[in-house]
Amino acid sequence: MQQDNQEHMPVLAEALARIITIDRDAVAVDATVGHGGHSLLLGGRLGPDGILIGFDVDEKCIRKAEAVLSKLSCRVVLIRDNFSRMEAHLCQLGISRVDAVIADLGWCSSQMSDAGRGLSFQENMPLDMRLDDRLTVPAADIVNKYPEKDLANLIYEYGEEHSSRKIARIIVEYRRDRTIKTTAELSQLVCRAVKRQPGFGRLHPATRTFQALRIAVNDELGSLGRLLEKAPELLRADGYMAVISFHSLEDRMVKMNFKENKEKGIYSILTAKPIVASDEEVRSNPRSRSAKLRIAQRTIA
Repeated sequence: MQQDNQEHMPVLAEALARIITIDRDAVAVDATVGHGGHSLLLGGRLGPDGILIGFDVDEKCIRKAEAVLSKLSCRVVLIRDNFSRMEAHLCQLGISRVDAVIADLGWCSSQMSDAGRGLSFQENMPLDMRLDDRLTVPAADIVNKYPEKDLANLIYEYGEEHSSRKIARIIVEYRRDRTIKTTAELSQLVCRAVKRQPGFGRLHPATRTFQALRIAVNDELGSLGRLLEKAPELLRADGYMAVISFHSLEDRMVKMNFKENKEKGIYSILTAKPIVASDEEVRSNPRSRSAKLRIAQRTIA
């Protein structure tokens, strides 16, 4: 029950509420609506003339958010698509500029525990990892079909895993005789490759490998890059771009994008350093432990 309650706790909500101010007739976008936590925060500030637009690739999240946001007084538009295609959808709605975009790049606890997702190494699940079930390449295809060198490079680049070559070699040796189908199989292979079992150290030995595969399957960094590139064109003067990241690859992309746009006179950066969760928030919501929030504001065009 505790895990289920944590699903509804938006990460770093207090910091967002303190820094982001929008009028009641504003247009606000939640790029990753999830179960509606941050959307409820944004939408609660909007009146009948305001518009809240939420994106998510997960149909279950869209349905959950619909229920959570149903009592807001503003207009609510929920779109099942990747936030990287935000510009096209805004155009279809007749909206050229928005007042705020918030992107929480984490995932819901329910997605981790969903047996069909294959995101967790804590339970034995099919090796899938697609947050959007319309995608055609599950993690099992990458693990079983990628050449050893490409697999090692992927695990190193997206997982920052220094044992990537050992892990790729063990995987390739194993798959010569059988197909790797489950998260438990993959987790055991990674543990064998790094010669370490769960319980030693803070991170599970398979954490970085699973991260790398999830990023690759869902094109997470590519989608983030496209959003960051388009954001200045979508924001009104004084509009906010806020991103909550959960690992260094995402945070580095956001940091560099904000810096480059500041140098061009496009953004002012409102967070000199990323905002992180307080000890109290981490105790009440453990998923906030690795969260980093950066916020930029569009300068007057």
